Amino acid sequence: MKKGFVVLTCIVGMLFLAGGMYCAPLADAKKKDEYKKADEQGSRERAEKQVKVDACYGCHGPVKDLHQMGRHAKINCASCHSGLQKHLENPGPDTRPLTDTSWEACGQCHKAQYESFMKETYHRPARDEKSQLTNRAPNPFWDKLMAGHGFTKEHNLTRSHNWMLIDHLIVDRAYGGRFQGKDGWQYIFDKGRAWDVLFDKYPDSKEHKAFIPQSAPAANPVCLQCKSQDQILKWAYMGDPLKGTTWSRTSNVVEFVKDLQHGLNCFTCHDPHAAKARIVRDGLIDALTRADGDTLWHRDPNRTGIKVIDMGLRGFPRKIALLDKYDTRLQCGQCHVEYNCNPGYVPTNPDTSKYSVTMADRKTNHFPYKDVFGLYDHYVKQVGFLDFKHGLTGGLLWKAQHPESETYYNSKHAKAGAGCDSCHTPKIKDTKTGKMFTSHFAVTPRVQLKETCLKCHPKWTEEMARYAIDSVKAHIKGKMRKAEFHLTALIDKIVEGKKAGLGEDAIRQAQDQHLKAHILWEYWTAENSDGFHNPDMARESLTRSVDESMKGIKIINDALAMKTAAK
Repeated sequence: MKKGFVVLTCIVGMLFLAGGMYCAPLADAKKKDEYKKADEQGSRERAEKQVKVDACYGCHGPVKDLHQMGRHAKINCASCHSGLQKHLENPGPDTRPLTDTSWEACGQCHKAQYESFMKETYHRPARDEKSQLTNRAPNPFWDKLMAGHGFTKEHNLTRSHNWMLIDHLIVDRAYGGRFQGKDGWQYIFDKGRAWDVLFDKYPDSKEHKAFIPQSAPAANPVCLQCKSQDQILKWAYMGDPLKGTTWSRTSNVVEFVKDLQHGLNCFTCHDPHAAKARIVRDGLIDALTRADGDTLWHRDPNRTGIKVIDMGLRGFPRKIALLDKYDTRLQCGQCHVEYNCNPGYVPTNPDTSKYSVTMADRKTNHFPYKDVFGLYDHYVKQVGFLDFKHGLTGGLLWKAQHPESETYYNSKHAKAGAGCDSCHTPKIKDTKTGKMFTSHFAVTPRVQLKETCLKCHPKWTEEMARYAIDSVKAHIKGKMRKAEFHLTALIDKIVEGKKAGLGEDAIRQAQDQHLKAHILWEYWTAENSDGFHNPDMARESLTRSVDESMKGIKIINDALAMKTAAK
């Protein structure tokens, strides 16, 4: 009986690995078969006959330099590329080899990292809206403060990295509801390739629009750079629409997204040739190489060095940056960062009837890499860009993305030497081999307190660690609610001033105060820690937001008083 149980356990374990993922509890047999066939195809491609790497080096100089410098020097090209023999016999674009961008390509050797990456995070529901009463940006304030922006349609907390592309495709604000789960709501358990999980309800339409009520078509090719790098070989530096590229900033996003399958790719942070730390997000590379050197990284005397390499072997520039060492502030900062990824408006242009900054402009792929206190000057005075027009005041406003990296940069934890990995992807022991490895189960430290908080705070219990986290978050959430109250009062006051016929000068001054107060508040609705990454910065920012709102209210009240006195 015992022997039979062991055999059965081994068979079940092999089936789990063969599927390239943990089987979802509610996935049906048909779905499992689809995954199995896809992974068998991937295995056949990876098992292709090895080639002489020198034959590839002849044309791929940058690859040669990278490949020979690291641990992957003995890994054959055929491990990640298929169709090599055909290409070697007749080199050219028409015989270009296929590159395996799947997680399994790395997972075949890095099994512990792969399995931890695919681990479930059931501690947080799918599609958990931030605008719920107990969440980060609750209504009724949220929809009023963000009136006119697509994030009022659906604004969710995050799930695991392997779900990030799927969750992006299905959210109501992104594609107007056209993409839905093949198994209905059971999609929330399905991990893996996006188009094994989802389908297009309107396949005959390439139009990017709202298909269902209260949805929005807010996605574009640049915002997808965080969700997947499957397109890395088809995208020029900064997403410029150049000859030889397949996709660019100006591509039809509905067509573009159907060429993507995987959420966060391993090679986003790990160079597959050199086996070294890297960044690939062009917006971040552009920020770190700006001539004015004005980012947090530039101002850090102990900053990690970078080496930018042009990999543009296909006729157009395509850059990566190798890091001198692993630095999660930069690696995680490729996506957990404030950046602009959409069309918008020039603040000095009075015509807001249409976008004055379109996707053809590089401003739509821009990283400030500054903390909250530098963003007003950066966007208004330096770059000349704002995201949307407020639906009630008519003033232009900014929309934050997810500025965790900049928030954490000069925090007490960062100064103490902790990185993003210390709390979110710590080193743990592999229960199978007994070896230590970096977990890729990117999750809140609350789920693994012994491996995170208690390593640096050994006198704490898990209960004390949770208490510390919850105390900071509760304090900052209270400040967020106060900032929202005063912002709402300022919005109402501007509307009152407009109805009273106040002059444009007073309205513009109040709208500018609204923008300042808005930036100092909305930053923290997008930053995914409720201020825990830097509570001192969060408190200062949110209390300053209240002050700026009060100044705006005073401007309108003084103007109304003068108007009354004049009568």
